[in-house]
Amino acid sequence: MALSELLEERRRLASRLRSSVIELSHRAETPHLGSSLSCIDIIATLYSGILNVSPANAAAADRDRFILSKGHAATALYSCLCFKGFFDSIYLDQYAQPGAVLAEQPSPGCLPGVEAATGSLGHGLSLAIGMAMAAKIQQQNYKVYALLSDGECNEGSVWEAAMFAPMHKLENLVVIVDYNKWQATGRSEEVLSLSPLKDKWTAFGWSAYEADGHNLEELDRLLTKVPDGSTKPIAIIAHTVKGKGVSFMEDDNNWHYRIPNKEEVDRAKVELGVL
Repeated sequence: MALSELLEERRRLASRLRSSVIELSHRAETPHLGSSLSCIDIIATLYSGILNVSPANAAAADRDRFILSKGHAATALYSCLCFKGFFDSIYLDQYAQPGAVLAEQPSPGCLPGVEAATGSLGHGLSLAIGMAMAAKIQQQNYKVYALLSDGECNEGSVWEAAMFAPMHKLENLVVIVDYNKWQATGRSEEVLSLSPLKDKWTAFGWSAYEADGHNLEELDRLLTKVPDGSTKPIAIIAHTVKGKGVSFMEDDNNWHYRIPNKEEVDRAKVELGVL
């Protein structure tokens, strides 16, 4: 498939995902909508031509692994896996209902494609490192991708893991930081300054890059070059906008906890071109 066609496919998928996570938030009355919207272009890119994983090889030993360390954005992952055929839409319809398989944050092995329980921030990178090391030990060629939030980078466990990975030359490991500049209660820089974030990962021994986390072509360029020849793990600082894709949600931290009403759902779908 030509790159232009692939990028268009990802744009369409991203619009569908945004519509889905907004609908799920409304229907199940669950928060973290803005956090889910900011990472959707990254997830759409990964699951359209980057990750070597599909419904047919979801349990294969040599599959690529994706760890959603920022587990509060679970609806973005669930929607993507459903649309890609990993499980039936009935499970998405039951999201966050009592006794449902898909909870507000991922649980281990709940459905094909969900690799680990996440959401307790600061743990996902260590999980990803373990998987990347296992690939090396077992002489497997799979890659491991971990999506972190910027607020998560306040956790000391992230930086302990960040020291560990370069020492073991885990060039099959990629961290993507969804740098939307917000945390639950305020601007990331005001809660605990992360700047300069790229330089920090570089200083810890990573091959670090910055990217526009909504530029599909830029994401494709970086994610298709793994390993990058440096023998180092890769960190991509993806600059994103919380609530991306819906004008009245963008960069508004109220949508960290606010639940959209039916009118807002419909307004959002019109903007996304899916209504």
